[in-house]
Amino acid sequence: MTSQRRLVDAPWLTTGPAGRVLALLNGDGEEARAVGGAVRNALMGLAVGEIDIATTALPEEVVRRAKAAGFKVVPTGIEHGTVTLVVEGSPVEVTTLREDVETFGRKAKVMFGRDWQRDAERRDFTMNGLSVSIDGVVHDHVGGLPDVDAKRVRFIGDPDRRIAEDYLRILRFFRIHAAYGEGAPDREGYLASIRGREGIAGLSAERIRMELLKLLVAPGAYAATEAMVDAGLMLRILGGVTYLGPLSKMIGIEHSLGLAPSAVLRLGALGVAVTEDAKRLTQRLRLTNEENKALDSMGHRWWRLKGMDEARARQRLYRLGTARYRNRMLLGWARAGRDADAEGWAHLFALPDRWTPPVFPLKAADFMARGIAKGPALGHVLALAEDAWMANDFPMEVDVITVIADQTIARFKHDHRL
Repeated sequence: MTSQRRLVDAPWLTTGPAGRVLALLNGDGEEARAVGGAVRNALMGLAVGEIDIATTALPEEVVRRAKAAGFKVVPTGIEHGTVTLVVEGSPVEVTTLREDVETFGRKAKVMFGRDWQRDAERRDFTMNGLSVSIDGVVHDHVGGLPDVDAKRVRFIGDPDRRIAEDYLRILRFFRIHAAYGEGAPDREGYLASIRGREGIAGLSAERIRMELLKLLVAPGAYAATEAMVDAGLMLRILGGVTYLGPLSKMIGIEHSLGLAPSAVLRLGALGVAVTEDAKRLTQRLRLTNEENKALDSMGHRWWRLKGMDEARARQRLYRLGTARYRNRMLLGWARAGRDADAEGWAHLFALPDRWTPPVFPLKAADFMARGIAKGPALGHVLALAEDAWMANDFPMEVDVITVIADQTIARFKHDHRL
């Protein structure tokens, strides 16, 4: 049974790129509506981002109308009924209504249709199965309105069947719950996720990474992650131990410092105790090079940061740079336990705000002038001198630097019997 409600404040339905597309595709026997996340967010009073359009018009008719209106057309998935229209420089995805003919996983055989209810029934969760017409009327064919009101994430129809169609829906269930749900996850969906968890092994690492990183920055990230651990899902995703305590601590630290949620920091807290963990996560999730480097640096002897004085902290900042210094500092803080000196950790975290690492003042030419020839020996002497300079708290006075250079040469010659 279909129920309705009206959106009272949705200017994007009649203005901007989405409004222009809706106006274009309505009329002459065809209907178009905004569907999915945009409708859900509008009903929840949240920011509306990407707006997807569904229509009764066949793809060829969508293309014909778009070209006549002067819109750029990109056939992103036209064989499946999807075209992207570029309007005012913004992409708007338009998909013809569909209904299943045969279902076998993600490669279900579908045909184009004109039935809004059957199209809605193909979607994953009730709150994502809503649509809104250009007049602001929200159409609910799957029971999504009461679930939006209750902030309850629930599969459309049989959860086991929905999951078997695409096992990524297990991760999406927890991710959407973390972002828009309240309380415990829907029990039927939770139990179906447990029953279907072996199917996670068949998912691509890239798809898992995308959902997991989105989940980790959602408002309910900790509770959703804890539920996934209890369901035996995280071991299949991360392939190792998960650390809920450090994750909770990392989230609290971000809040206390006024930092934006960071998926990489939270993933590090959840899964990295040593650098080998970072390598495993990179392989299992196909992390980007930057994500891999960040996790690897965070996991490198973070335990040495505990109780570190400011002089030693300046050396770490000089070696690591601000971003990696702070990331490692945050992981050390998150793993320091309940008795951690929060004020002391925060003070060291803020070091880049009050001290800028200077540039090492000695150059290769300074040592060549002292008789060191080009080659490995020169690089070794430079490294020795830099270590000595750091140990002396980064002096910049010429006489002190001269002494460091001379003492480094003397030490090098002594060690090598030159």
